[in-house]
Amino acid sequence: MESHALDMVSTDDPVAAADDRVDWKGRATLHGKHGGMRAAVFVMGLQAFEIMAIAAVGNNLITYVFNDMHYSLPKSANIVTNFVGTIFLLSILGGFIADSYIGSFLTIIVFGLIELTGYIVMAVQAHVPRLKPESCNILNPEETCKQPKGVQAFFLFLGLYLVALGSGCLKPNMIAHGGDQFDGNDAKERRKMSTYFNFAYLSFCIGELIALTFIVWIQSRCGMDVGFGVSASVMVLGLVSITIGTPFYRNRLPQGSVFTRIAQVLVAAAHKRKLRCPSDPGMLHELRTDPYPYNYHMEKAIVKYTQSDRQLLFHTDQFRFLDKAAIVDQNEDGSPWKLCTVTQVEQVKLVIRVIPIFACTIVMNCILAQLQTFSVEQGRTMDSRLGRSNFHVPPASMQAIPYIMLVFLVPLYDAVLVPFLRGMTGKETGISQLQRIGIGLFISTFSMVTAALVEAKRKQVARDSGLIDGPDNQGPLPLTIFWIAPQFLVFGLSEMFTAVGLIEFFYSQSPAGMQSMLTALTYCSYSFGFYLSGVLVSIVNKVTSNGSNGGWLSDNNLNKDHLDLFYWLLAALSFLNFLNYIFWSRWFKYNSPFHHPASQTSADCHSSRVNASTSPDVFQNTGN
Repeated sequence: MESHALDMVSTDDPVAAADDRVDWKGRATLHGKHGGMRAAVFVMGLQAFEIMAIAAVGNNLITYVFNDMHYSLPKSANIVTNFVGTIFLLSILGGFIADSYIGSFLTIIVFGLIELTGYIVMAVQAHVPRLKPESCNILNPEETCKQPKGVQAFFLFLGLYLVALGSGCLKPNMIAHGGDQFDGNDAKERRKMSTYFNFAYLSFCIGELIALTFIVWIQSRCGMDVGFGVSASVMVLGLVSITIGTPFYRNRLPQGSVFTRIAQVLVAAAHKRKLRCPSDPGMLHELRTDPYPYNYHMEKAIVKYTQSDRQLLFHTDQFRFLDKAAIVDQNEDGSPWKLCTVTQVEQVKLVIRVIPIFACTIVMNCILAQLQTFSVEQGRTMDSRLGRSNFHVPPASMQAIPYIMLVFLVPLYDAVLVPFLRGMTGKETGISQLQRIGIGLFISTFSMVTAALVEAKRKQVARDSGLIDGPDNQGPLPLTIFWIAPQFLVFGLSEMFTAVGLIEFFYSQSPAGMQSMLTALTYCSYSFGFYLSGVLVSIVNKVTSNGSNGGWLSDNNLNKDHLDLFYWLLAALSFLNFLNYIFWSRWFKYNSPFHHPASQTSADCHSSRVNASTSPDVFQNTGN
């Protein structure tokens, strides 16, 4: 079907899509009929509903495993961070499956159903008494609370990790499928694509806002079983939304294993490690202007392994040892494991170049892990009343505060600030994606500074009120819960810059066939951030412990812990990470693609395509 669909694309047709995207029947897409914001809005619908479902579970999960499953506070925090970390780590699997085998749309449907099954399992366990431990007040030292074992533990972690598998594999494909609705080679559609990424984040904010207010409130008032059931219901709505848009989508065809293409470059470069790279990149395979040394087997292989209408990449001078994979040797047979194109080599270089940028966002997501765990527990010790009323704000709902701000701020950023900055810088996105990421990383430091100051204030109130050892070991303190709002607000502002900038950066830099995989790196950053949080908690407890003291974060009572010092440590790490990011962002070189003209299946046509691709622009350094 792939070959048939591509054969139907005519480069003489002004309305035919000039790439490898097809409609749901495998036919070439038309610009007036398929794609654009009309198609992307259905994807954003799924994004809003899916985050609504998962956020309601993840952001209040620590309360569930602490109060209902009776795990200790540090153990509960680690269960949550491991769960969230696994979600984001599995995004690589989802990106690989989509890019390599079944495409993003089908991947979304399959793993969306798996995620839905996980919510149903969690709702059943929370509702059936025999599937969870007996009720017990874990904060009462006179009670012995049992943790789930056997079947109970099996259902707990089965539900959690079905959700993790489904949500993880879903996330990069939602973003990539939405981005696929726009043509990156068309100036107008590039601007619309940038707008899409901003509004995709807006849909994320709306979903989070509803989850952290309405659904979390339902969990607090009606029970976690009802709350998990609501998550299952909104997930159904998300799957309905993505399905309705089927006739309008531009679907990118899978292009074979991403890891195989990377491995071919590494193997070919190792095979030719003793050869010297030519001083002129024009002598490399795909850029040569002179006739190839005649070799019948190599000629056949060139025809076989050269795809028509594919996206080429400019040659760059970084990691020159990989260029050896594209050196033409007249004695070889043209095997893709011995001879690779410059484009294939540049794809591997690009993956290597983005790794430091990806790594620099891990510490920021470690900060996010604190806001979803320890900051929620901070709120549990404080006065949660709304003003003088009897309405109590669920501590997990405090995470909704930045999303209230962002629901208004994101459209304002796209409609006002981007055009203003575009006029000053001449860049379509106002500022570069790397600049946007850096601004967010810098701001995130102040989230932990704010959190440390507030925690010091909270502990001072506990001491002054004589509530260090309160009857329930945590208060409530005579301090309103809204004191912790600033740390959420500051981080929300930083995430608006970094999260959107990172997603747009990875997608725009992705070569053909790697869109979902590189977009998945955004979510892997979340994963490593949450895993780093668990590791830091363990290390800090071990380093700061002594004979009578278990460490800064070892007690179930935050009034006795030293959470403020832990926040200061994260603030220092965040600032050092920002300085590290400045170095790598200046080192990074953007790689600009251009599209190969459609080919005929003959060696002569291959030769003419090589000649056409060797204009002087090919050798320009495109780094910003």
